[in-house]
Amino acid sequence: MLALVDAAKAADYPADIELVISNRPEAAGLKASEDQGVKAICIDHTAFNSRKAFEVELDRVLREHEIEFVDCAGFMRILTANFVNKWRDQMINIHPSLLPSFKGLHTHERAIEEGVRFAGCTVHFVRAEMDAGPIIIQAAVPITEDDTPDSLAAKVLEYEHRIYPEALRLIAYRKVRVRGHKVFIEDMNVPDK
Repeated sequence: MLALVDAAKAADYPADIELVISNRPEAAGLKASEDQGVKAICIDHTAFNSRKAFEVELDRVLREHEIEFVDCAGFMRILTANFVNKWRDQMINIHPSLLPSFKGLHTHERAIEEGVRFAGCTVHFVRAEMDAGPIIIQAAVPITEDDTPDSLAAKVLEYEHRIYPEALRLIAYRKVRVRGHKVFIEDMNVPDK
C-alpha cells in the first residue's frame, strides 16, 4: 500500500491514492496512510451481521468518495462475486507467487517445499475466484538453496513494491486491455516515471 502511496506522490504519476480502507481497526496501514496525507477509514467487518451488509457499506463508501479504481493491498478478506462483479476490471490485487501457482496462503513455504526454482509476485485483475483473474504483470526471483520462507518473502516483497505501482501506472495511462481471461498491454511506451 505504501509503495502505491509513494509512487502517487510523483508529479508525473497518472493516478492519485485518495482513500485507504481496512476491515481491521488495528491495521497498521490506516495510520501509515494518514501519516502520508491519505484519508483512511476502517469498515470493521465484525460490526456487520452479514458479508453482504459489509460489502454494501464498502461499496457505498467507495462510491461516496468517488473512487474509480480499487487496489487491494493487504486486504485479507475474500469478497463475494456480487461485489467483485460490481468492480469488474476496476479492481486489482497483488499476490506473492507466480500465479496460477501457489494460490492462497503460505506461498513461500510451499514454493520451497515443492522445489521450484523461481518464486515471484503477480498483479492481476480481481475475479470472484480467489487469486484468479487476468494477469497484468509478474516478477520472478530465483530460489536459492539457503532460502527460508522469510528470506524468500523479503526478495519477493522488493519486487511487489516495484510492479504494483507499475501496473497501476499502465492502467491509468489506459494501456491495459482485458480480453476474456487475458491482459494485453497495447503500448509499453508511457511517459517517463
